[in-house]
Amino acid sequence: MADQYAQFREDNRPTEIPALRWDEPPEGPVLVLLDQTRLPAEEVELVCTDAPALVAAIRSLAVRGAPLLGIAGAYGVALAAARGFDVDDAAVTLGQARPTAVNLAVGVRRAQGAYRAELAGSGDREQAAAAALAAARALHREDAEASARMAVRGLALLDELLPGGGHRVLTHCNTGSLVSGGEGTAFAVALAAHRAGRLRRLWVDETRPLLQGARLTAYEAARSGMAYTLLTDNAAGSLFAAGEVDAVLIGADRIAADGSVANKVGSYPLAVLARYHHVPFIVVAPVTTVDPDTPDGASIEVEQRAGHEVTEIAAPQVPVAGMEAGGGIPVAPLGTQAYNPAFDVTPPELVTAIVTEAGVVSPVTAEALAELCDRSRRVTI
Repeated sequence: MADQYAQFREDNRPTEIPALRWDEPPEGPVLVLLDQTRLPAEEVELVCTDAPALVAAIRSLAVRGAPLLGIAGAYGVALAAARGFDVDDAAVTLGQARPTAVNLAVGVRRAQGAYRAELAGSGDREQAAAAALAAARALHREDAEASARMAVRGLALLDELLPGGGHRVLTHCNTGSLVSGGEGTAFAVALAAHRAGRLRRLWVDETRPLLQGARLTAYEAARSGMAYTLLTDNAAGSLFAAGEVDAVLIGADRIAADGSVANKVGSYPLAVLARYHHVPFIVVAPVTTVDPDTPDGASIEVEQRAGHEVTEIAAPQVPVAGMEAGGGIPVAPLGTQAYNPAFDVTPPELVTAIVTEAGVVSPVTAEALAELCDRSRRVTI
């Protein structure tokens, strides 16, 4: 059984709690997560002692975001190996925890491959477990490095497309340090613009139904001292019409071989608005998010989530008579059916550029994306 517990902060002082870390207390190795479902009200750490606990955390969105899911998946395999559980079983359950984000499976395969290779060579399970952990730590480090490179490339692209600075950037969902080993993907670009004095305003979509923009992106923007404004998702159109958006920056959970981009639901309407209003629509993601085995957008499996996320508003800090602690406040009649896809897919013709740590693809075509991935693999090898 999973042994999960939380550590609470009793003040509001800024902290540098990482989104994910490996720890080795006397009772055995654990994976410690910053529970993102509790932000911004409180900073709580969730401790996972086995793969099922991590799977539950992934599905509940306590840990989320494509790059971080890859890192978490790798550490989950290492955790199973270190604690003597069946590594292949753990890899299967972890890899299937969320279907759309390709990074999760990439991270799982990397740690599992390191474990198998060492076990085949030495026959020593402890050494194999150490190899899996080393692979997870390497992926964690590489993601931080990729984040820094994406920030540099993304800011350069913004300055090229929008000379003169004073960028007013609209973003959707959450793409900062909460989803990364570093400072994130799309948010890292906005943060780089802020530090360079070239960000005039960060427009933050609230991102229904789970409010990752309101709860998480605003949280990160406030902690970074950025000029930001929160808006409801359906207010974005009026911002475009008023000429208040210079660029859209989003992340991605999977990029198909043809350049189709799966991201948090609500991204596709932004791409349509951006095209109509002649505003650059820029996707920022590591190369590991590109899936050459998914030929096009129609082939991307879009995760369907529970209807209660739409019919209820989660309010764990607000006691409601007759409801269990941590339940939601109903906002629709009992029995209402809800359509709740976690992602939508933006076709490549609506994407101005895809920014990765290995380079920028613009215009977005299957050939250009394949060339970038091939170049990245050659550099890695």
